[in-house]
Amino acid sequence: MFACVYGAAEMPPDALLAVARDFSPRIEACSAREITLDLSGLTRLFGDAKTIAQELRRTAADRGLRVRVAIASTRTAARLLAHHRAGITIANDGDEAAVLEDLPIELLEIFGTTEPSDPGSPIPDPRSRIPDPVTITLRRWGLRTLGDLAALPSDDVAARLGRDGVDWQRLARGEDPRPLVPAVPEERFEQALDLEWPIEGLEPLSFVLARLIEPLSLHLERRDRGAAVLHVRLHLITRDGVTKDIHERSLQLPAPMRDARTLRTLALLDLESHPPAAAIDRVVVAVDPTPGRVVQFSLLTRPLPSPEQLSTLMARLTALMGEDRCGSAVTVDSWEPGAFEMNPFNPGSGIRDRGSEKHVPPVVALRRFRFPVPARVRTDSGVPVRISIDRRGMNGGAVTTFAGPWRTSGAWWVEERSKSWDRDEWDVTVSDGATYRVFRERDTDTWFVEGVVD
Repeated sequence: MFACVYGAAEMPPDALLAVARDFSPRIEACSAREITLDLSGLTRLFGDAKTIAQELRRTAADRGLRVRVAIASTRTAARLLAHHRAGITIANDGDEAAVLEDLPIELLEIFGTTEPSDPGSPIPDPRSRIPDPVTITLRRWGLRTLGDLAALPSDDVAARLGRDGVDWQRLARGEDPRPLVPAVPEERFEQALDLEWPIEGLEPLSFVLARLIEPLSLHLERRDRGAAVLHVRLHLITRDGVTKDIHERSLQLPAPMRDARTLRTLALLDLESHPPAAAIDRVVVAVDPTPGRVVQFSLLTRPLPSPEQLSTLMARLTALMGEDRCGSAVTVDSWEPGAFEMNPFNPGSGIRDRGSEKHVPPVVALRRFRFPVPARVRTDSGVPVRISIDRRGMNGGAVTTFAGPWRTSGAWWVEERSKSWDRDEWDVTVSDGATYRVFRERDTDTWFVEGVVD
């Protein structure tokens, strides 16, 4: 059993929604003026259908709302009756077709009209809407009521109007096109605390954050949600006690999480790098919720550390080394030797299809030295023939295979000469089997080993 409550155009936004929530948790907002309710099981609390309809109108009238109420076994029948008849309309179970057969066919236009997006804007009356092309076609056929359309053979309607015509015929019979989709009330995942005395420093602030984040974590767990973004707002008070500023920090979390200890640690580490400038008299913690994380480990590979552990580790490293010194090094599209940039550290799952490992081609990588290693190179007609390296573990020797040279230069237009380069690069394999990347600085005619090929 369903009820449809249709209100006047001048009602405040969300006023009708508040009335419906007093009766049923399963409601669907068709528009700002129209709400459908699932009345299953409510007869034990309020009585029969007529009593429920009277209580709905009385509750709405107490709040200054003028509404129509219709109750039927389907949502479609309840909506059609509420739009057509004022007051209270009750359709007994099984009598919907008989009750709807005399209603004008123009009422079907309420199912194809897009309501205004602004809840406060007035919604036009169905009789003032522009006629739908399907309604015009049905009128030309001589159909005037819903009963005329419902009585037509469905095959003939489908042959002339297609699937849309069959859907309109089902609506005329009072059949629901889909189940009711309950409207979920908007929840705010936020906690705030006004302090009796202003505090300074991270140590007293940690106790306040723990007191706020723990109930927030429980709320996320009950709703099966995780925090995607953590917001911390600190209301600051100056020494004169009058002027107030807000110190706000937002942390983009790498994965949905709701562990209270991890969230508090991340907030404290971020505030350690960006401390507030004055004493704090109000603390607000809020999160942007997202669906909870579903974790499925593999039996064949070692699992990576949890996002909570990785986030805490990266936050500690960032607080120690700086924001631009922690992350994953990624090469950039540049001819500059050793050019790279830092991206946020976001490792993959580490899961590999063992059946496809044999099809993975071998990868050749250059293990670049942090600082190039000086070398002595003997050349023949400009080609390196022997390399001597004064570094433990790198013996050098006679060159057996070589490739190059590749001449690159750049940043010669920059005033700071240390950023410019002009060199010839070679890939050489020496007699001990090692392959090196070597280069010659053209301006000084000196050789260096840039890295070893693994």
